[in-house]
Amino acid sequence: MKDSIHPKYNEVQVTCSCGNQFSTRSTTATKQLHIEVCSHCHPFYTGKQKVMDTAGRIDKFRQRYAGKAAGKATAAKSA
Repeated sequence: MKDSIHPKYNEVQVTCSCGNQFSTRSTTATKQLHIEVCSHCHPFYTGKQKVMDTAGRIDKFRQRYAGKAAGKATAAKSA
């Protein structure tokens, strides 16, 4: 690895808005990094994400297009 073409890879202290702190390595020039969301408070990682009412949407879609799909199937059988 050439010394002059790669950025410095230093250890930084990361602080989240939830209060979680951890250290990692980064190419930033600062020794501290402040972030808004980390793996301890992000809804995807904590399992507290809001689930959309997809079942209601799917039922609505099926009700709307149920007659059209059945009509095509009977027309194909009679032909």
